[in-house]
Amino acid sequence: MSATRHASDDSFAAQLRGFGPLGIIAILLVMFTGNIILPNMVALPVGAILVLIWVRLSHTRWHEIGYEKPGSWIITIIAGIIFGVAFKFLMKAVAMPLLGADPINHAYHFLTGNRAILPAAIWAMLAAGFGEETVFRGFMFERLGKLLGERLTAKIFIVIFTSAWFGLSHYFSQGWTGVEQATITGLVFGTIFAVTKNIWMIMIAHASFDLTALAMIYWDMESDVAHLIFK
Repeated sequence: MSATRHASDDSFAAQLRGFGPLGIIAILLVMFTGNIILPNMVALPVGAILVLIWVRLSHTRWHEIGYEKPGSWIITIIAGIIFGVAFKFLMKAVAMPLLGADPINHAYHFLTGNRAILPAAIWAMLAAGFGEETVFRGFMFERLGKLLGERLTAKIFIVIFTSAWFGLSHYFSQGWTGVEQATITGLVFGTIFAVTKNIWMIMIAHASFDLTALAMIYWDMESDVAHLIFK
């Protein structure tokens, strides 16, 4: 009985890791779930939770989705925070003005000075860092890497494809400006992940990026930052 159950478990895990019907269903569930935002900015990283369940049930090794202990947690955390904050300022003050973006993020302008919703908004930014990196970098890089291989051309395609998908996932909440910013962000984070194979720094950087964006909105600094260089 035990041997039969073990063989059944291995077969189920192999199907989840593969690209047959069950494997494709798992991919679609993760990609079309993502982060679910409920009223009052309550964020649920459902897609990332499904990834963690998939890893366990498919017997995938954690390091294959980038969940590998870094050489130094302290350096990783500090580097992630500094990079995320600096990257957001660079995007807001240089990249987005060059693309002709509106300095005000109207989709989230209701957060300006909104102390009541601030705790939920902070949680949403943290959930986005964990959820989106787990799905778009960890999970999708593993799935596409298994499908396309480890050649340089394959890695370049994976970075571009996942960045485009990541960008488009922001369309309904933030319009084309959100798509442009998220695509650029995906290209940067995706390239780092393709090189390092470690998700923790970019996960921390992503959360720091979003928290910096939240701070700019909350303190009504968006326009000032957007015009730091281009008046």
